[in-house]
Amino acid sequence: MKATEHERFAGVYWVELEDGTRKLATVNLAPGTQVYGERLLKIQGVEYRLWDPYRSKLAAAILKGIKEAPISSGKKVLYLGAASGTTASHVADLVGPSGSIYCVEISSRPLRDLLVVCNRRPNMVPLLADARQPGSYCALVEKADVVYQDVAQPDQTDILLANVKAFLREGGCAVLVLKARSIDITKEPREIFRDEMEKLEKELEVVDAKILDPYEKDHAMLVLRK
Repeated sequence: MKATEHERFAGVYWVELEDGTRKLATVNLAPGTQVYGERLLKIQGVEYRLWDPYRSKLAAAILKGIKEAPISSGKKVLYLGAASGTTASHVADLVGPSGSIYCVEISSRPLRDLLVVCNRRPNMVPLLADARQPGSYCALVEKADVVYQDVAQPDQTDILLANVKAFLREGGCAVLVLKARSIDITKEPREIFRDEMEKLEKELEVVDAKILDPYEKDHAMLVLRK
């Protein structure tokens, strides 16, 4: 087995397995611990966590060739919809000990799992809060380099824009997971994606967009810049 740096994304690695297949991975910030049953591999003294694109939409977007994933060492990230911490934990690996990730989750059940993950990764801060109300956690979150959102609500675009206005520094980036079926089950997903992009373009620059099939049905990921 061997690990090589990804061609475009700092902190992301290709791991070549025994059978010759290549998988995405991040360096484990909490060696010896898993978050969602992912495989851990020690290569030349470094422990890597395989990054499953069927469990993490950010990994799916990287495999689909998204131009930019603006999450790297030292970044301050506001993560909306952190759930139990699957993708958030890989983001924590990417920003490293010099970065921080504020994990907003509205549901207490996944938050319990998230608390365990955050306890092992001191750069993760769990927040039980409603992403629709950024004012409720504004005193707890510093200005962010990146706002990352994965929230299954009809008004998900409006939620992102409210948090961008409240927290994203000028020149910072937003990463939005668009869930078409959460917005309108009667329209074609591509039509929904176009409509939401038009709303976003009034406020932000669209850097890139990728549909996440086959990893995640009826989802797209957008990278935007303030």
